[in-house]
Parts: sequence; C-alpha cells; structure tokens
Amino acid sequence: MSGGVTVAFQGELGAYSHIAALKFFGTINALPQKTIADVFEVVETSEAKYGVVPFENSLEGSVNETYDMLLETNLHVVGEVKLRIVHCLIAIVDATIADIKRVYSHPQALAQCRSYLRAMGWETIPYYDTAGSVKMLKESNIRDAAAIASELAAEIYGMKILQKGIEDFATNYTRFLVIGKEQNPRTGKDKTSIIFTTKHVPGALYMALEEFAKRKINLTMLVSRPTKKTPWEYNFYVDFEGHVSDESIKRCLEALKDKTVFLKVLGSYPAAADV
Repeated sequence: MSGGVTVAFQGELGAYSHIAALKFFGTINALPQKTIADVFEVVETSEAKYGVVPFENSLEGSVNETYDMLLETNLHVVGEVKLRIVHCLIAIVDATIADIKRVYSHPQALAQCRSYLRAMGWETIPYYDTAGSVKMLKESNIRDAAAIASELAAEIYGMKILQKGIEDFATNYTRFLVIGKEQNPRTGKDKTSIIFTTKHVPGALYMALEEFAKRKINLTMLVSRPTKKTPWEYNFYVDFEGHVSDESIKRCLEALKDKTVFLKVLGSYPAAADV
C-alpha cells in the first residue's frame, strides 16, 4: 500500500477512493484525509502530488462537496476513474448476521443499500467514511453492529465479510476525478471539464449550449449547482469530448466567453474506458 507517487483521498485505507487511486496509479504512497476539502488542501500545498475525489455515482448522483471545491480551487482535473462499487456487510470475526442490530457507513453507501437494509430491519447510522466505519468497529470490538464497505477494507482491518454484494443495483458505479497542479497534454482520446454561469436573460443556457452543437462537440455531462451568491441562479458543470488545445474547442470556449458571465476550465484529461 506504500511507495510510488503520493496520492491523497477522502477516507481511511480501504475506502473506495483508495481503490480508485490504486486503479489509476498502481502502487501509491497513500495519504488518507478526513474530508474532500482536506484532499484539495494537501494537493494545493504539495503535501500530495495528486488527489482522488468522488464526483458522481450512477445511482445517487452528484457528490456536491466535490463540485463546490472544483469551483473554489486552482487545481486541474488531470484524470478520471470509473469504479464498480461492490458493498460488503462487514463485522468482527466472531459475529454473525443474527447478532447485527445496527449498521454504520457513509451516507452514500447506506443509500445505495437502502432496500437491503430496510428488509433486514437494522438501524442505520451515518459515518464519515465506509472504511472508517470498519476501522471503528475493529477498534471498538462491537459485536452487534456491522459496517458497509469494500472487500479491501475487510482485508486491511482483519474483519469478516458477512455478505458481499448487498448494493440494491448491480449498475452501481462511481466516477472519481484525479486532481493535480499540472495540465495534461493532448492524447487524442480526451475529455474536458468546465464550469460556467449564464447571463440572466431568456434563452441564455440554450445560446451557450448552441456553441457546442454547431461545432458538433459531444457533451457527456451537464449538471447545475446553486451559485450560493444569488438565490435561484446556477453554475453549470459541463463535460465534453475533446482537449482544450483542439481548434474547435478553442473557438467554442472563446465564443462561450461572450455568452456567459463566468467561465472556468477545470482541465482536459484522458477519458476513462467505459466499465
């Protein structure tokens, strides 16, 4: 689990962000952090070379803290990882399912196992991290509680998997972004992420998106988030195919400046293969 480039992620060793970092980089010097904001901070201060943060889940949608941090930071998005999320019910080694009365995990993991947990009738208790909940149970030696986390978390902390694959849907994937200080060169199979805010006039979003359509630039994501400055006004997060050095992208972004009041390029990076 050590060696290689220093990569920060939210959660303890064995968190899904840790697994995503290993998938992207291979061997890493892992630097676990309490919050997503902490991940951005240690990359900005160069304590870590890169950070890996959850961005969106195929079932539960956007990870809002990551969206908000991307708006505030000067860091670039330099990569993405798509990870199939397989949730395990994990407990101390001598516990059985009959012993379990309550379950700890990150709110997203609890939501992704909602039907299973409701059927079992257990109390659910939100915790700051999936792997962190496993670590807590290990240290507390609690027999009547379980955690929801990865198979790797059970292995790292010497805990027992009571049941594997308890997520409600097999189509449970999370997309993670890799953040860093350096921008990526063009690879030919790139994706670009931007944020913009439109003028407050009728048809403003349509006119902005028209710049992509008339250049046949394929959008892969469009999400709105409140600006937090003016009620009912929104920032738009957009992913599209191509690199900022492509001529069509350059012309599109230049034209977009005239149709927005705010525009920020988060970065261009190699698109992850579909999973």
